[in-house]
Amino acid sequence: MAESWIFDVTGGICVDLWSREGGRVRHRREECPPSFYLSLPDPNLHWEMLAELDDRYGAAECTFETISGPVDGYRVPADRKVAEAIERQTRGQVSLYDVDVRAEQRYFARRGLFPCAREGESRFSPDIDAPLTVTEIRVPGVPYRAPAVTGTLVDGKTLSGSERTVLADLFSLVEATDPDVILCPHADAWMQVIEERAQGYGLEMPFSRSGRYRRLGSRSYWSYGRREFREAAVIPEGRILIDTEESFVYREGGLAGVFMAARLTGLSPNLTSRFTPGTLVSSYEIYEAVRRGIAVPFRKSDPERVRRCSSLRAADRGGMMFQPEPRLYGRTAQLDFTSLYPSIIVRYNLSPETIAFPQRRGFLAEALAPLLDLRISTKSLKKGDPAYAGIDSVLKWMLVTCFGYTGYKNAKFGNIEMHERITGISREILLSAKEAAEEMGFSVLHGIVDCLWVQGEGVRALQERIERETGLPLEREDYTWLVFLPQADGSGSYNRYFGRRADGTVKVRGIAARRRDAPSYISGMQRDLLAVMGEAETPAELSLCEERVRAVYRRYRDGLSGADPADLVIRRRISRTDYSRACCEAAAVRAFRDHGVSPAPGMEIAYVVRDASRLLVDPEWDAGFADLHYYRSLVDKAWEEIACAFRPQDPGTTQRR
Repeated sequence: MAESWIFDVTGGICVDLWSREGGRVRHRREECPPSFYLSLPDPNLHWEMLAELDDRYGAAECTFETISGPVDGYRVPADRKVAEAIERQTRGQVSLYDVDVRAEQRYFARRGLFPCAREGESRFSPDIDAPLTVTEIRVPGVPYRAPAVTGTLVDGKTLSGSERTVLADLFSLVEATDPDVILCPHADAWMQVIEERAQGYGLEMPFSRSGRYRRLGSRSYWSYGRREFREAAVIPEGRILIDTEESFVYREGGLAGVFMAARLTGLSPNLTSRFTPGTLVSSYEIYEAVRRGIAVPFRKSDPERVRRCSSLRAADRGGMMFQPEPRLYGRTAQLDFTSLYPSIIVRYNLSPETIAFPQRRGFLAEALAPLLDLRISTKSLKKGDPAYAGIDSVLKWMLVTCFGYTGYKNAKFGNIEMHERITGISREILLSAKEAAEEMGFSVLHGIVDCLWVQGEGVRALQERIERETGLPLEREDYTWLVFLPQADGSGSYNRYFGRRADGTVKVRGIAARRRDAPSYISGMQRDLLAVMGEAETPAELSLCEERVRAVYRRYRDGLSGADPADLVIRRRISRTDYSRACCEAAAVRAFRDHGVSPAPGMEIAYVVRDASRLLVDPEWDAGFADLHYYRSLVDKAWEEIACAFRPQDPGTTQRR
């Protein structure tokens, strides 16, 4: 029998599995009826309800496992609607489990299976060989303006003509090539437009191999203090459709990253490409719980215990930071703990149930251990083979968010005391690393949560000592020169710097060349400036190339009047649509509405500033003129970031530690 490679799965009362087998696509349906567990403080108070659940659904008494131990209760073979009715009838006194576990996760986890792999492959293998065919589709224009679809590009082939002709040709081409994966910028927005237009012309979309489509609603949400927006999605069955522009996971990890996320979570790539890293790590934990026979709580009911103010002040202080002195430095080493917070969870056996009972082996520590091992492996592998970089990036973000998720109020497996314990240990680790460095004669230039920047001889010995004393792995980056940038008040910024690595590449953080909202004209200027600076191996050589660097800056400043408006587009993710003060974002929202587009909180809007003094802006598709004075100020601001490398150095400056 040919090997099966499952690439899509949908869930309900049954699960539909789509796989590649021997060069052919196979579809099969498996039963996976829903069920959940419940526990009541006093079942006798609800005997009538329990009797009804037994008669109607076959509910039965049982003992089930939770992360805190066995619980006596009932197993109910019914769906979420029944569980929520029980909540209402018991007025919230019931504890429910496994209510919102996805059917496909239940199916895979209980059988020890997972998608995007062949039989016998490890779920935690970084090697992914997908036997799938891929097609790329590009539709010009801006989808939320709902223009006529009079042209598309399919694998480099141009389709043009009337809208009906283009759609008919596109559908015929998809049917003829029958790809397993479709990559398309702004696919989720375009699919809604194409579906509406196709219905108007009496055309049937061929993107779903079953003719059915799943739908995700649009929503605005907060993530790590930033407003985000997810476009509504029309998702085909039996085929993977990825929005290459809006999918964070695809942008970071490519197809390999999307497939790895599917392996780890037991979800379809159609979902993993649309979910945030936080949702992915939560889904991974749920899969692990079901696989281990642990019931997943529906609504968290472990409120924070009452504590003294002195205890809160001691515990809730966040990560440790040492402020840098803003200026140019020579040879510098950056020591970076690999996935520090997840490493702490694993090494110190941290999990909600181990805070009070540290002798237990914690569920979260056990579940994250193989994920952490995989991240350490891919971080090493990508140095020799860039193909692993995408998977490594997805794993990095999943592990970064797993810490924040422990403090989230609705986290399935987390609580605030565990969150505080992790940051407390991280502060001790960074302090001990700093003390070790200073004992060995190093100057500590900067430190932030999981990184130290030091100057001195014998860095390898320092690295080995810190690893030995902490039991945690360190990565090292060596710079031939490095610039820490100032904040508005002149003090050193914690997260804005650039420098030349020992291998000749230039690393940047927090400046325009790195920021997604910067106009491409500005970020391109900084990249060109840094390319010239990267030729200098030492601070002395860097000072000698200053005039060449300034010449690049002048070229960009003088050439601004001839710049293409498309290169001056500013992209901003708006947190609101109603503003109490006048600003460019508010003007952009008004301009979008004037063009028939209603932005939502968290949506990214793109515009060109036409007149900054009067706060006049144009949407990117309607931009013709730009306020050159305003954009020169952006050019100058971007130059000032780079010019910090050429400011006179005060040899007597005291380094802040």
